[in-house]
Amino acid sequence: MKGLRDFLLESNRAGYAGGDEKTWTREDDRSWTITFEDGAWKSHDNFFGGEPYGGRTVVFLAGIPVWMLVYYGWVDKSADPAKLYAVLKNALKRMPTEAPYRGPGRYEEDPFVYANTWEGALERFSGREEILEGSSLVYRADYAGGWVDKREAV
Repeated sequence: MKGLRDFLLESNRAGYAGGDEKTWTREDDRSWTITFEDGAWKSHDNFFGGEPYGGRTVVFLAGIPVWMLVYYGWVDKSADPAKLYAVLKNALKRMPTEAPYRGPGRYEEDPFVYANTWEGALERFSGREEILEGSSLVYRADYAGGWVDKREAV
């Protein structure tokens, strides 16, 4: 059976980073939901978007929640959100296998530099991602997560 790490990498490529907004669902509460399923695994990413934004991703195994990530971020008023979110999506497509939470430690797309620092492991982690334009901080998001109602890996 596929493990959590493999599923996170796959669902990330198919989710927000994949960029297919036509598959997103607009909810009655004005949030957006992106779902992805593969066998017994399902991810449910629900977020309130615009500026700033926040949300959470929950992963289910056989219908039971086993892992989650919560996040909150903002774009500086001087920056173009469309350009920054394009950079962010490209960074998220490069999610590292060893830390499948957000993007890599560093990604450059001139004139932007994406940086992501984290601590912990799949069971419990936290991190911060930032995008600089030159020397100016134009985007920041904090995230945290881990297993839900589990003491052992899935």
